Order: sequence, then C-alpha cells, then structure tokens
Amino acid sequence: MKGSRMQRVSIRRRLSQRWMLLVAVAVLAVAGFAVYRLHGIFASQDVVSTPNNSANEIVPFNPKHVVIEVFGPPGTVATVTYLDVNAQPQRADAVTLPWAYNATTTQPSVAVNVTAQGDSDSIGCRIKIDDVVKDERSVNTLNALTYCLDKSG
Repeated sequence: MKGSRMQRVSIRRRLSQRWMLLVAVAVLAVAGFAVYRLHGIFASQDVVSTPNNSANEIVPFNPKHVVIEVFGPPGTVATVTYLDVNAQPQRADAVTLPWAYNATTTQPSVAVNVTAQGDSDSIGCRIKIDDVVKDERSVNTLNALTYCLDKSG
C-alpha cells in the first residue's frame, strides 16, 4: 500500500508540473482544426490559374510620339542636351540646326527636357507629344541658350 501511494503522488506531481504544457498543446490542436475548417468553408483550396505567357506579354496601349526640335538661323551650330524617352541624359555636339529627336513609347508618362546653345544670336526649342506643342521657347541674344521642359507628357 505504501508503494501505490508513492506512485500516485508521483503521477499527480508530474501532472501538476506540466499542466500548462498540456493546455498549450490542446489549444494549438483546437486552433489548427478551426483554421482547417475555415479554409474549407471559404473555398481557399480552389486555385485559379492564368496562362504563363499572358503575364509576360506587354501589349502597347496608347503609344506616345515624342518630338524634340531645336531651331535657329540656317547654318547655326549648336550643342544639344536632352532626356530621351527612357529619362536617360543624351548629348549631341556640333549639330547643324534645325535638329530633331523623334521617339515613340508606350510608357504611361514621359518627362522631356532639352537644353541647346548655339553660335548664333537666335535659338529656339519645341517639345511636341502626339503633335501637341507642350513647350516652346525662343531666345535672341549673343551665343543664345534656351531650354524646354515638359513633365506632364
């Protein structure tokens, strides 16, 4: 009888020391089962697939035609710096006017900037997007310098 009492006390003592661990395991099991059932109710197991090629194919949707023009008296030589349609700075040295840059892009917006300085007393620039003049400037001064800018294209 003495041996059975010792064994019972021993089991009771072990349970009293580990009761929080048993409760935590029970809570995790109930929570996992509840999440599993909710996934079934809300049909999250249904997978919708798309064809692989459709995500990678870009279809031009409203292309923009960008024209940058620099003009001045015939024979004027100028240095032109501008941003292309990818917003990369470009430079054209010793170009004879009139000078133009033409590009077409499918980007939703285009920031266009041009600066030109010539060896004459008159120079001008113009930015057109889809044949609409967005900015135009002319300068009449010694070694004329001008710029045009459009951020809304």
